[in-house]
Amino acid sequence: MSDNSVKMEIMGRLNRNLALLQPGATVTLDMSTPAGQRGKFRSSFIGYMPKNYVLVQYPDSSKLGNFSQYITQGMGVTVRGLIEGHEGAVVAFVSNIKQTIQIPSRIIVLEFPREVSLQNLRSSVRIETYIKAKVKVKEEYWDSVISDISVSGCQLMINNGEKLTLSDDKPVEITIEDFQELKNLKLEAEICNSKVQSDGILLGVKFDDSSKLQVVKLLQQAVISPN
Repeated sequence: MSDNSVKMEIMGRLNRNLALLQPGATVTLDMSTPAGQRGKFRSSFIGYMPKNYVLVQYPDSSKLGNFSQYITQGMGVTVRGLIEGHEGAVVAFVSNIKQTIQIPSRIIVLEFPREVSLQNLRSSVRIETYIKAKVKVKEEYWDSVISDISVSGCQLMINNGEKLTLSDDKPVEITIEDFQELKNLKLEAEICNSKVQSDGILLGVKFDDSSKLQVVKLLQQAVISPN
């Protein structure tokens, strides 16, 4: 296959994957400042011009705070968005800011990406997040935060959980009372490992097969969560 044919095939795949994002679809913009401060903000996908640029809505200024000063030409951005009609699938790509414009509305112009991935959330994709949850160990409930999650398991930080007596394979029940559109979601899991931290205990847990559908729902919301 000639170089031109290869380039056309790659460009066709990029366009097909980007085209799965509908105009107006909710996306998240994951960005880092030169000092390493990380921000994750909700936005809307507007559209793209093949080989030239991708357009996304400028995030809500009230959510940006001081971070807005860093949204300038050359800043790296990771974009993720759910695909309508494809349960548990996400389009993701990395780009750089080309420019920002004010008219007809505040828009970020991104360089056209070199790669656009189609990720199946039912595989091993792991997403960093911040989801408040309650963990039931034996008959006690503990406040915790899910710091990252995949379809197979997650990391749980339990504040002030040093007094917990834990062992691997111990069953736990995780309840997410209110996250995005989800209310009182219950997940069954078991502890794979635990590590004492300065401010609590970090648990690595594996989800039961019976909770896989609920986990995918949680992953879908985590993808577009700005937290």
